[in-house]
Amino acid sequence: MGAKTALLAFTDGDLRPALRGATRSDPSEAEALVRRVLPGYDVALVGDSSLFQTYPPEDIAHVTVLPGAELVCDQRLVLDRPSELPEHLLRAGAGRRIVMHGMHSVVDWLCFAVWEDGKLVRSLSLSPGSGIIESIGEPYGFERPFWNGRHPVEPVPGWEDREPYPLPFHPLELGEVALSALFGFVIEGDPAPDDIDAEDVPVHVFRVGDPSGQEQAAREAAHERAKRDLGPFTMYEMGPDGTMREASWEEFEKAHPPFSD
Repeated sequence: MGAKTALLAFTDGDLRPALRGATRSDPSEAEALVRRVLPGYDVALVGDSSLFQTYPPEDIAHVTVLPGAELVCDQRLVLDRPSELPEHLLRAGAGRRIVMHGMHSVVDWLCFAVWEDGKLVRSLSLSPGSGIIESIGEPYGFERPFWNGRHPVEPVPGWEDREPYPLPFHPLELGEVALSALFGFVIEGDPAPDDIDAEDVPVHVFRVGDPSGQEQAAREAAHERAKRDLGPFTMYEMGPDGTMREASWEEFEKAHPPFSD
């Protein structure tokens, strides 16, 4: 599983009808939406993409405005604690349903949340490294099989001696189910019969930057701290006996030669 998402939607109800048969939205309406959700930023239209690209690069937003729904994909709009959604975003979704979905495969992190007319009705955020960061409201029906132990994380072959996975299920597996239930499409999961193909939904691509440069500087500093804290990385290969062992870079390259023409 390698999917990532950074989705925030304002909708009049189920997103599937709004997304099914969607056409390219009005660029000026899309730009106005960006300016509402990220006020004070420099905004420039730079191209087009599809809703399948749910995790744009930093300083990029993917946006569409449809009858009954507005969607923005932007890393800045998903939170470790969705309950801390800024007030201006609650105002932007006043009288409507607000849906957040964030997923990051590198750290197996998942969050999703739903507000109805400004009231938070469900929020979940968790990862194996941090545990349950936030769980507010009654779990949805699609969550219950995961909490009831029906989707345990099986040991990776060759790694059976490692500690059990610290959560009762894999967050990204639940994340795909939540994406289908809340947004009506999946990235890598099994689609529901009435799910739509996200590649069929066009979005506008905007470059959205902090004019002061402070956001970019803080992000670069955080990246440098993370690199220092992480230290040298270690690679592993499966040995002849089927167990995982530490491997040198030379051994890794020999076992995984680059593709040639």
